[in-house]
Amino acid sequence: MPLPSDEHIGTRVRIARNAAGLTQVELGDFLSRTESWVANVENGRQSLDRYSVITAIADRCDVDVVWLLGQPYRLQRNGGSLAHAHIPALRTGLRRAGLILSGHPGLTPQGGPVDLEAMAESTRKANTARQAANLPRVATLLPPLVEDLNTAVLTATGTEREEALRLLADAARTARMCLNQLGYPDLAWSAAEVAAGAATALDDPVVKAAVAWDRCGALLHQASLRETIAVADAALRDLEPHATGRGRNKAAVSLRGALHLRCSIAHARGGQKDDAWARIDAALQDADQLGPSWYDLERHTVFGRGTVAVHAVEAGVEVDQPDAGLTKVPRVDISEVPSKERRTHFRIDEARALHRMGQSPSAVVKLREAAAAAPYYVYADPMSRALVSDLARVGVPSQAGALSGLIRNMELAG
Repeated sequence: MPLPSDEHIGTRVRIARNAAGLTQVELGDFLSRTESWVANVENGRQSLDRYSVITAIADRCDVDVVWLLGQPYRLQRNGGSLAHAHIPALRTGLRRAGLILSGHPGLTPQGGPVDLEAMAESTRKANTARQAANLPRVATLLPPLVEDLNTAVLTATGTEREEALRLLADAARTARMCLNQLGYPDLAWSAAEVAAGAATALDDPVVKAAVAWDRCGALLHQASLRETIAVADAALRDLEPHATGRGRNKAAVSLRGALHLRCSIAHARGGQKDDAWARIDAALQDADQLGPSWYDLERHTVFGRGTVAVHAVEAGVEVDQPDAGLTKVPRVDISEVPSKERRTHFRIDEARALHRMGQSPSAVVKLREAAAAAPYYVYADPMSRALVSDLARVGVPSQAGALSGLIRNMELAG
């Protein structure tokens, strides 16, 4: 029996298709699917479990992919209400930051003198919570942090203002990820643009490349695949002098690899298999150049060999080559990736790959393990929700109890 969430996305597909003036046959032809497949999606008998397919529907019907997914999910347990409660204050802080960075006249500080060392510690705490996949904690920390940094940028001068700008760029980048995952893509883009404004004021090529990586993340969540590749490739051209030659900068090499990974996912979601795997290969070369112990937490990307494996699994699912994704990066231990957020993302896509390979009981086990470590992240992730919906549709008798728990915690059942 279809879950209510399946009906919601199916209803949205039907609304979008009708608004675009398409028949089920025409939409099916565009997706290389049958009329009955489209009918099953719209009736809740077929789950949509790949961004590539959801992206294609959104693009053909000219609708927002986030609307199609039904985000944001306002989960009541596992900190869900807490996370969303802080969004209005964060929106206000980011709006003021944008005005301040644009040089808008007449703006005044909202608070007293700011201790930059304390702000640096708060920024580290927010990024640590982000890497721990603790979205409610990140959402709690960010609004006062952004507003204090706004005050610092308005009042500080010289090197202190430069430090305030670096911290604001860092905090805005953390906000971008949190907002994307919570289901606020437009606000995530605003956060990315605040980070870009701070980076422009600093005129630091490494910071600019890191911000480009965040812009790509925001664009991917809105299914803007061509724009993702354009932004990444522009940043890659600017990075090249700093990432090559005897005097190459390791941070630049790391960011080059991370940007290739952004492109790999954009290509994969666009159905461009060869380009997706070529970008994975390019990123793997950079990871190998940096060494097996390299993971870039300082610039948020956590780029390293294990992170290449994370993206390879997602790319494999999206291009319908899940076995290739799981084996693309040999001799890597995901448990050594120093980011629960990245490890959780891997487990979600590993479960998706296993399900597509006919190993549904193993998929439930992997997803349950991920949820035990990072509950809200897993329960609010659109692809993990789509996976659970499909597992519920087909049934997994040997893991019925675990699957029931996932359904309950995702609040998928009425």
